[in-house]
Amino acid sequence: MEFSASHRFWCEDWDAVRNRAVFGAGASRFSHGHNYALEVTLRGSIDAETGMVMDLKQLKDVMQVEVAARFDHRNLNEDCEYFVDRPASAENLALVIFDLLDAALPAGALHAVRLAPLQDLAVEVTR
Repeated sequence: MEFSASHRFWCEDWDAVRNRAVFGAGASRFSHGHNYALEVTLRGSIDAETGMVMDLKQLKDVMQVEVAARFDHRNLNEDCEYFVDRPASAENLALVIFDLLDAALPAGALHAVRLAPLQDLAVEVTR
């Protein structure tokens, strides 16, 4: 799945020097956007009749509700309660997505979430 969202790396409690030291070139009071690529990996037994662990259309529907509806075309810092007390980094976004999907899918089915904010960089969460 792909979705677009913006975020910023800036802590209001810090001065500009500390923000730049911690967040590097990404430090800004202004948001910038990404076209995120999300991959979800399931685990489980393959059903003998269907040949599937889960119907991928069902998985796509869950991803639409739990991810796209919450994050697509949103400012993660301003529009999402998940980032009130933590930076809206790709790592934290991947953790949030993992938890949302894990709660919505059959128990134990979710293996990994891989989130790529850039074509050549990604983070992965497994549990």
